[in-house]
Amino acid sequence: MLRLTVKQNRTGPISGFHPWVFSQALVKIPDGIQSGEPVCLFAEKGEFLALGYFNSYSQIAVRLWGYDSSEKVDGEFFIKRIRSAYDLRRKYIENSTTNAYRLINGENDLLPGLVVDKYADYLVVQFHTRGIEFWKEKIIAALENIVGPKGIYERSDVAVRKYDQLDEVQGLLCGAVPDLITIEENGLQFLVDVKHGQKTGFFLDQRDKRKAFSGYTNGASVLNCFSYTGGFSVYALAGGAKAVTSVDTSQSALELARENIKLNGFHADQCQFICDDVKHYLKNSAEQFDALVLDPPAFIKDRRKKKEGIGGYKSINEMALKMVADKGILVTCSCSNHLTLDEFRFLLSEAGGKAKKILNILEIYTHGIDHTQLVPFTEGQYLKCFFLRI
Repeated sequence: MLRLTVKQNRTGPISGFHPWVFSQALVKIPDGIQSGEPVCLFAEKGEFLALGYFNSYSQIAVRLWGYDSSEKVDGEFFIKRIRSAYDLRRKYIENSTTNAYRLINGENDLLPGLVVDKYADYLVVQFHTRGIEFWKEKIIAALENIVGPKGIYERSDVAVRKYDQLDEVQGLLCGAVPDLITIEENGLQFLVDVKHGQKTGFFLDQRDKRKAFSGYTNGASVLNCFSYTGGFSVYALAGGAKAVTSVDTSQSALELARENIKLNGFHADQCQFICDDVKHYLKNSAEQFDALVLDPPAFIKDRRKKKEGIGGYKSINEMALKMVADKGILVTCSCSNHLTLDEFRFLLSEAGGKAKKILNILEIYTHGIDHTQLVPFTEGQYLKCFFLRI
């Protein structure tokens, strides 16, 4: 295994289990290292620090995946990592009413750059970096060994791959995967399009927020903005909502939302599906709702555009607040990792002031159990969700 030396004054984050090692922290990077090659890190004084893989001659040179100097990187290495992650999810998530969740969450499961989502008997994988893609064959073999899926589909069509000069890739890796997979989540059923849907097909990180939301919807009129395939809409109906309006720009997503509502035995006459830009709809509608969900895509994808993104969040939350009835509920989310929880709370207070609405926080959510987070890996924080009472 290639040995790399870390500057003595840069060992702190590694000793604290942060999973990234920047190129400037290394004493020297030899020429000709292949992305994916296993490396062993040592301090200048000679003590062992960590194991990882070399990723590229870029800012993040090494991504860490182990702290046992005796480990060898082979097929058994990936079996061990995947089994550990799988055991955690089966212990705390998978049961008779839930069979879909994130199985591997990259750095947080000591497999940096790898995402694996489990949808019933099928897996969807994403390889985000050149270094982890080097190990694709062994990773797929380990997934087959540990999970035994009926099929594995690749959705490495993510923008982050461009930083490693990788093309976006998707397609079948093994077995067979249907166009639509029926999953179960907290006893509710959903059709998931893993081949063409957003992310890997479904927003698994909102499972706990959807369940919590159902507790606020009994007898309520509900507006679900950026509704996608109707996750929050179905949960609202399960909680006893009298009427649900779903708004999204994708007609195909709304059609799948309609099917998901039927799949769970709810009546179409309780629902309205509006294909429109959410900002346009909020600006031009005069309706009032007892509960409103605002789950937009990331408005801040680049820290250089943070100010502009914060303005977008404030504007859309102000418009949403004006549509929530007195004593109503607003569930508002941000998945921008460049926006902190405190910053999100502050912009919500400003939006409340402009909308002349007094806001009380009922609940705050971040990642779900399956989207585990290493404590020092603050770069992995992204999801924030406030349950507010007007």
